[in-house]
Amino acid sequence: MLKTNFEIEKLKFGLSVITLDEKEKWDKIVKEFNGFDVYYLSDYANAFKVHGDGDPTLFFYKDQDMKAMNVFMKRDISLDKSFTGKIPPNTYYDISTPYGYGGFLIEGKVTENSLKALDNEYSSICNNQGIISEFVRFHPVLKNDEELKDIYDITRLGKTITMELYSQDQIWTNLSSKNRNMIRKAKKSGVEIFWGRNPNLLNEFINLYNSTMDKDNAKDYYYFKKDFYNSILNDLKYNSLMFYAVYEERIISMSMILYSNEQIHYHLSASDREYQYLAPTNLLLYEVACWGCENGYKTFHLGGGLGSKEDSLYKFKKVFNRNSSNTFSIGKKIFDENKYDKLVSIRKTESDFDAHSTFFPLYRVHP
Repeated sequence: MLKTNFEIEKLKFGLSVITLDEKEKWDKIVKEFNGFDVYYLSDYANAFKVHGDGDPTLFFYKDQDMKAMNVFMKRDISLDKSFTGKIPPNTYYDISTPYGYGGFLIEGKVTENSLKALDNEYSSICNNQGIISEFVRFHPVLKNDEELKDIYDITRLGKTITMELYSQDQIWTNLSSKNRNMIRKAKKSGVEIFWGRNPNLLNEFINLYNSTMDKDNAKDYYYFKKDFYNSILNDLKYNSLMFYAVYEERIISMSMILYSNEQIHYHLSASDREYQYLAPTNLLLYEVACWGCENGYKTFHLGGGLGSKEDSLYKFKKVFNRNSSNTFSIGKKIFDENKYDKLVSIRKTESDFDAHSTFFPLYRVHP
């Protein structure tokens, strides 16, 4: 049974489900975890609510030995175009990690029994709220998938790259020799790196980013509206910066960088391909790493390739740390098998539905 916040505070143990209506409480809980990251903050989740990804929720659990939290986006399945007019609204839901990385953070004395109790409480709450399934993108730097194998069906997809920021000498040493030469070339050519939060930078970024997405034939999801960018700029003002490369008074490469609690993330990026030969993004990312080192950050996570493949994007990131060994894992969980199967059955009536797809949840797969 779901306890009220008052009861939880009084008993010190129990569980709580918190929405953006309690942002102050949300962030207070998050920051009590040693390993918290920007992806768990309420304002980060709010940006993706603005983007249309669902309603942000923080699940918090505490017993006498450990505490656990998970941030997810709760989505009404009836809003999926495949279920229009086929299921009632506000009845069937699923949840997923906000864009980026996340999943349960667990701290304290973790035992088999405590994990089982957490799973029981979590599953009970999700069932009570009509939540059918969950998709998780675990955090490659925090490696929080390792102790959750009994709660989720976990699959390791591929590698990601993390730069260690303990010293500028170390940052430089970990670069590939080819990357060091490209950084030297960018500097010698007159490329300069700046950073800031001016709203005009945001407009520059939107134009450059959309142009980049057009050339990459990106899916509609990866085009963000102005409200989303304003949320990042205004709500995450202590956790975001825009880094940009300038050549002959023209911005030729830009990156939206997020940071919190000693961790930096390469969030969104765009560049003018006409100037790619100058390697502005190589210099830009190197300067981000140096900025992070000087400001007390320990890691700079660049991510991996598209679809976790070791593609050209992954190989580009790999040159920033030859020794990086992070892996990216996803987690799948079905809370209600009957309802899950019912939704899949509805989709099976479509002639182009791929019942053998590995996409999860299967009822959301689209051609």
